[in-house]
Amino acid sequence: MNWQNLLLAGAQTLLMTVLSTALAYLVGLPLGVLLNVTSKKGLHPNRWVNLPLGVLINVMRSVPCLILIAILMPLTRAVVGRGSGEWYTMIIPLFFASFAFVSRLVEGSLNEVDEGAIEAVRSMGASDAFLIKNVLFREAKPHLYNGLALASITILGYTAFAYDLGAGGLIASAYGYYANHTSDYLGHPDIWVLILAVVVIVQLIQEAGLYVEKKTDKRRTIQ
Repeated sequence: MNWQNLLLAGAQTLLMTVLSTALAYLVGLPLGVLLNVTSKKGLHPNRWVNLPLGVLINVMRSVPCLILIAILMPLTRAVVGRGSGEWYTMIIPLFFASFAFVSRLVEGSLNEVDEGAIEAVRSMGASDAFLIKNVLFREAKPHLYNGLALASITILGYTAFAYDLGAGGLIASAYGYYANHTSDYLGHPDIWVLILAVVVIVQLIQEAGLYVEKKTDKRRTIQ
């Protein structure tokens, strides 16, 4: 096993995952808030905003990542100077493939907030901005952190499509090893090292998400 290549593939996977997740939340977080606020039980129900936004997000979620990579290649080429061959060419497709998913995660997390807590603070004359920041986000914090871990793991899984762009990463490297050694790939330790590296990263993200969720969950702290 070439450990230098392993470290490079690991770094590429982490960069693709972290940057794509950050961009997905930059757009998906406010969209999720807007979906929650304009829903039937939201702070400001508005069917004319909620319905078309929900349809748009559902459409984006239904387009396979590989199709998005092909559709967005001209945009990727225009933004980063090339359409394939480097890890950073995956950032734009991964962002488009995941921001709608993130918005639904955020919406679901905010929907878990007790309506009674919102009404209690609202009755004291609190503004909508105050309610969103100090009630919705504060009460939904454990779910939001858990959602962040879930989104990161999902986006990490999407990096498998980097193989189709020659963009590198652990999963693409593992599949590439299989493609080049189809007759005896399971007998080589290299592919198992690559798979193990992916599993370790996923477990670390998952455990970090669970740890932060427990630390921020007031109900568990009281129990």
